[in-house]
Amino acid sequence: MTIKESILKSLEDINSLANASEIYKHIVNKGYYEFGAKKPIALVSAMLGEFIKNGDSRIKRSKISGETYKYYLSKIEKTLVIDQFGSDIINQDKIKPKKNDYQERDLHKLLSSFLKNTDTYSKTIFHEQSSNAKDNHQKWIHPDVVAIQFLNLQSKINQTFLKAINKLDIFKISSFEIKREINSDYELKKTFFQAVSNSSWANYGYLVAFEISDSLSEEMERLNQSFGIGIIELKANPYESKILFPAKYKDLDFKTIDKLCKINKDFEKFIEQIEKLMTASDKYYKSTQKELEEFCDSYFLSDTEIDEYCKLKFIPKA
Repeated sequence: MTIKESILKSLEDINSLANASEIYKHIVNKGYYEFGAKKPIALVSAMLGEFIKNGDSRIKRSKISGETYKYYLSKIEKTLVIDQFGSDIINQDKIKPKKNDYQERDLHKLLSSFLKNTDTYSKTIFHEQSSNAKDNHQKWIHPDVVAIQFLNLQSKINQTFLKAINKLDIFKISSFEIKREINSDYELKKTFFQAVSNSSWANYGYLVAFEISDSLSEEMERLNQSFGIGIIELKANPYESKILFPAKYKDLDFKTIDKLCKINKDFEKFIEQIEKLMTASDKYYKSTQKELEEFCDSYFLSDTEIDEYCKLKFIPKA
């Protein structure tokens, strides 16, 4: 290999952000190139700079705050979104809830109830159960929740006709990134671009938060118009939740869906359940639909159940 070929191969192996020193070590460990220079890391750094200077579309870089430039392959950008505003959002610290405080996943049942009210089936995706789950970048690949809504056609003739034309037209799949609160411009951009990354494969992508500062409305509108990610304000009474900005439709990305199926069993099972329902005969349709509902997240059946859940989880009511 040439030095440039070894750099490209190393970035493909690493499949993430890497600086010149990390790329150099990978090249040496794999034996991709034999360095004769006195300062091999400087050589790798210079060659990386040449990629950028010449406008080579295969490589991009980002300067994470307080660090040197890190490089990555352009083709992984959909699953590795870099904050365009220069903040370190890749290695963000986990927010530890206070004692007697609700956690992010406590909000999932609120969202599932809000979605079920529109006949939408949702399922939590546990990224920690994926292969390579310890990789910090996994959270930039996985959605928190996936959901599917079927076009409800009463006429069997219409159902059969639409299926014959295009099965993709009878359902829409959505992806949700859920946060406890968004109180600053920094938090909005950090969480918004995580939603962009995690929903690249779906028809619709949403950022969902329980607490959103009113001062961010203008910036939320701008980001929504630019990137098409919708924003939902979740309430303790899920039926009072609001879609502040609707998501824009896009075609499914089957390559990313395939990748998610390979690394996460819950996601693979979700896609499998959809396929079974889509191909079920009239005789087995209701039982298959019930199977999908049992697999998906549970939801509240009464207001009393909502009140008890919020008290148990310390979720504040307005």
